[in-house]
Amino acid sequence: MTAYTPGVPEVAQQIRVHVRLFASYREAAGAARLDVPLPAGSRVGDLQDALAQRIPALNAARGLIAVNQEYVKPDVELHEQDEVAFIPPVSGG
Repeated sequence: MTAYTPGVPEVAQQIRVHVRLFASYREAAGAARLDVPLPAGSRVGDLQDALAQRIPALNAARGLIAVNQEYVKPDVELHEQDEVAFIPPVSGG
């Protein structure tokens, strides 16, 4: 697993979430998994914004986001050890 610190300053209370990246997001990041520290109270959208600095594809082609295997919206609050999966849009026929 790759650790990634998106410029989060040291704060009194941080959480660490486990990020899983799929398909084109994984290719863009060069890793399938990341551990990301965030300030306590961070939301899914905050995580996405922080990761988009390194992985612009997260904002360029917004797909689905799941927290602990349930699809969520960006306003969901994250907690210590949550697993957040970023799944890019797919097309096929």
